[in-house]
Amino acid sequence: MPKHSAFEPRLRCVMPFEAESAGLRMLRKRVRCALEQWGAAAVADEVELAVTELATNVVKHVGEGTAATLVLEPRQDRLRVELHDKSHVVPAAGSGNCDEECGRGLHLLSAVSLEWGTLLTATGKAVWCEISLDPALHCMRVQRAAAVLDEYRRVVGADTVVVPTYAVLEESATDVITDLLHWLAAQGGDPDEVLDRAQMHFEEETEAA
Repeated sequence: MPKHSAFEPRLRCVMPFEAESAGLRMLRKRVRCALEQWGAAAVADEVELAVTELATNVVKHVGEGTAATLVLEPRQDRLRVELHDKSHVVPAAGSGNCDEECGRGLHLLSAVSLEWGTLLTATGKAVWCEISLDPALHCMRVQRAAAVLDEYRRVVGADTVVVPTYAVLEESATDVITDLLHWLAAQGGDPDEVLDRAQMHFEEETEAA
């Protein structure tokens, strides 16, 4: 059964830039900003590393100042990263089209991504990779739960000025679950069945992490 995507409806970020060594820091900053807006900051380090390697290869093998475009697109449980440039030369680790330093960069790209490749386009090529979003999806669940607890405490009139201790938050979490069970029963649902299903989902996601 396919995983539910926390990033639907589909998001897409297109970043035109000039491939210059001095501009890579700003490009990484823009990438991290986009990931934070999507709630995917947990994979920012891996994505920044992949983007740096892709952009560096453009600088070294296509040319300093080359016009390029970076595309980020979440797809269910992975993030698609594409870097478009105007060269039709396809990089390949360990081939005559790529020097030793470039080869190391591509091997590093392979290490941080699920898969990578090159797509020829009408105006050049796009070197792409896909990075797992599982860590971000887990982090997003935790963030959503924290938001629910904050809102619940506000609704029941809890003190929102004082920073609550873990024991207080644990009690609030218990109250949230209890209220949800009451709601399910009022709708004609089976609270025990829902609890069992939630526990099963939690265990599956914990084992997969």
